[in-house]
Amino acid sequence: MSHVVRSLLLAAILGIAGHAGAHPCPSNPATLIVSQAAGGAPDIVARLVSDRLSRLWGQQVVVDNRPGSGNIIGAQLAARATPDGYTLFFATAAALVTNPYTFKTLPYDPARDFVPVGMVGKAPFLVLVHPGVQAKTLAELFALEKSQPGKLTFATDGQRNFSGMVAAWLNKLGGTNILQVPYATMPQGIQDTVAGRTQLVILAIPVAAPQMKRGALRPLAFTAATRAPGYEDVPPVAQTFPGFNFVGWFAIVAPAGTPEDVVRRANRDLDTVLKDKEVVGRLRGMGIFTDGADTPEGTAAFVRAELASWGRVVREIGLQPE
Repeated sequence: MSHVVRSLLLAAILGIAGHAGAHPCPSNPATLIVSQAAGGAPDIVARLVSDRLSRLWGQQVVVDNRPGSGNIIGAQLAARATPDGYTLFFATAAALVTNPYTFKTLPYDPARDFVPVGMVGKAPFLVLVHPGVQAKTLAELFALEKSQPGKLTFATDGQRNFSGMVAAWLNKLGGTNILQVPYATMPQGIQDTVAGRTQLVILAIPVAAPQMKRGALRPLAFTAATRAPGYEDVPPVAQTFPGFNFVGWFAIVAPAGTPEDVVRRANRDLDTVLKDKEVVGRLRGMGIFTDGADTPEGTAAFVRAELASWGRVVREIGLQPE
């Protein structure tokens, strides 16, 4: 992606389309497109949100799962939807900020084709090791790797996905060369790490918690900039590398051209949903933390910052788009 294209994308993603005279609340069923398969975390969260929005609007919000091609299928469908407020996209970080760096071309433009509605939540990840690894901190891990080069391996979901890019960035920052072992499905990667065939893995809280509880994996650090509630004894990577802050996240966006008053209404109602104590509790149980929907402008600013952060990572680790 050229500097010019990146600049245009950064500028465009701040745009919130506005048209007068639109309906303030859905008068027909709406669709929430999810670019991941049913049953996964994005789908579960999307269904929780859609259920609560359905109650507020008095109209059903139907979740439409369109998985495949690294979120591209669902994102493209959402981008081409009629911008009348009846189609929303449950966007992941991959769909909006990493795909532009990992794919040479996309059939949708993450900035120009969408307007932000609001944030849903952020999910910090844990860097974990097999208990046989003689390192209790990241500093000790890097020292161990340097003293025994080639002995440590990282189970990841591929070099172009979240854990793979974070692992590569940790290597870059630590001056290490921990080999990545990519897995088509992370359950196999977890199994191999628990068995000691690989030594490190990066996992979301709900996936990591059972392994931590039974002592099968030991946490070294959180990928988020701050400690997570309930895991205050696990330090953030930022304690070793200031500014390090990489989390999974979900946001809701609408097709570009969606009337501004519809976007504002959806944002207010999403904020109401995300401040409900039961919803907050259920999200936290899935390792997802929310401060409410933020504003459309605040959401755009967050996405812009994420785009810059991941852009730096991609450049520094030398990842080439395909």
